[in-house]
Amino acid sequence: MNEPLSAGHPLRIFVVENHRDTLAALTHYLTQMGHTVVSAGTVEGALKALPGSRWDVFICDIGLPDGDGWELLKRARLEPRVYTIAMSGFGHKSDCGRSEEAGYRKHLLKPFFPDDLDGMLAEAAAGLK
Repeated sequence: MNEPLSAGHPLRIFVVENHRDTLAALTHYLTQMGHTVVSAGTVEGALKALPGSRWDVFICDIGLPDGDGWELLKRARLEPRVYTIAMSGFGHKSDCGRSEEAGYRKHLLKPFFPDDLDGMLAEAAAGLK
């Protein structure tokens, strides 16, 4: 495992992912990198857990059992400083465009390499300084 570019600045990351194995692997990776991770598996679960805490990064799967990540971002009303990453197995130009229109800064295509995510987290950490 590489030293993360964001290692000097541990991040508070909220992850929305309904696939248990993906969520477990992503949570394990992020916590090993020194970040704090809180998660939800549904739109409603995320909306209940999000308020009341300051998040640095919001990573959200687009396909969720009770809605989609595009609508969730609109409903979540996150602070503008939160670095938002859509995560999806759909990588067509229209999917990426829809993520951008919804307000996501990045669209991460699954499966992805850790270096891809690390680069986004480094960008997020740099924006907090």
